[in-house]
Amino acid sequence: MPRFTLKHLEYFVAAGEAGSVTLAAARVPISPPSVSAAITTLEHEFGVQLFVRHHAQGLSLTTAGARLLIAARDLLRAADDLGDLARDMATGIAGPLRVGAFRTLSSLILPELIAGYAAAHPRVDLTVIEDDEAGLATRLRRGEIDCALSYAQADDDIAFEPLARLPTYIVVPASHALASRDQLMLTDLADEPFILLDMPVSRDYFRSLFNGAGVAMAPAMRSDQPETVRSLVGSGLGWSLMTARPASRVAANGRPLAYVALRDAVPPMQLGLLTNPAIRPTRATAAFADLCRSTITTGHVPGMADLTLA
Repeated sequence: MPRFTLKHLEYFVAAGEAGSVTLAAARVPISPPSVSAAITTLEHEFGVQLFVRHHAQGLSLTTAGARLLIAARDLLRAADDLGDLARDMATGIAGPLRVGAFRTLSSLILPELIAGYAAAHPRVDLTVIEDDEAGLATRLRRGEIDCALSYAQADDDIAFEPLARLPTYIVVPASHALASRDQLMLTDLADEPFILLDMPVSRDYFRSLFNGAGVAMAPAMRSDQPETVRSLVGSGLGWSLMTARPASRVAANGRPLAYVALRDAVPPMQLGLLTNPAIRPTRATAAFADLCRSTITTGHVPGMADLTLA
């Protein structure tokens, strides 16, 4: 009979994901000696070294440790599923669910989704984590979130299921001389101040649009908060590019905005669901994914204006 428990595996997984006994202990939470003891127990049980110990309690997984981390995650997921199944037989889907969302999308899309999900599955403890695209991918790899709503990723180890196509648009003050146009090109605004939504992946995407149009991207101002960008635009300080398009055309500071379609030949962004294929989804995660599939389409995205921007 094995002389280890699920707790030993839980502490090992926490250490493997955190790369530190101290950080793992804070995450679980448990005392650092308990985490160290669990690792020692597993190493004795399996007869292999799972970590290389560094100074100040830093850890890095050995090859054997990396393989065991994948198997341990699966086993812990299976144990969670068993508990969920037992609760399901009496109460329906239950347990924790951690949903990640790209920051520019979360305030628009998630409220309607969460309201519908909570009504259908009141015993699920749902937590929302907002981050940028790169941060969401990192959290998925570490098992810190179960799924995420974001744009398509190029990472091979993250699965992406497309749900809707979102065209990029130009946002200008409602009083702008070109606000009534059906379409605009980047060259039409090249001489006016550009305000950049400055997020890691977004800025590279917007730069590619400028490069494709043969226009230099030289932001007069920048912010990593979409509402700040919209308020700056509303105050007449410049124009911007965005993909998430709120149903409201009024900035947070009360200034009216105009959304104008981008005429440049630009492929639409793909909005969808990110998951880690190395981690088997729980029943709560699967139910959330089903809700996303039935709620989010190219023709309708909760909290957003429809595709007719004029």
